[in-house]
Amino acid sequence: MARQISYSFNKQRKVINFSYDKHRDMYEAVAAAEGIDLTRFLAMEQQVAMTAKRGAAVKNYRQQEFARMGFADIAFVREQKA
Repeated sequence: MARQISYSFNKQRKVINFSYDKHRDMYEAVAAAEGIDLTRFLAMEQQVAMTAKRGAAVKNYRQQEFARMGFADIAFVREQKA
């Protein structure tokens, strides 16, 4: 069964297909769908992970940077069971 991600980019709602074969997580998938290069972001995220005392710092950094890039409400789409 295919996974899907729902997100907003610059106030425009979108849904894309997602596969762990192509992307590490949903953030990388939405960035790729919008053509955003994450090279610098991933390097900085790695530095945050090495210096942070808690894992929450990495999650917070990721959420803030994606919001700054114009993304909002990034989430997996849940299927409705009949």
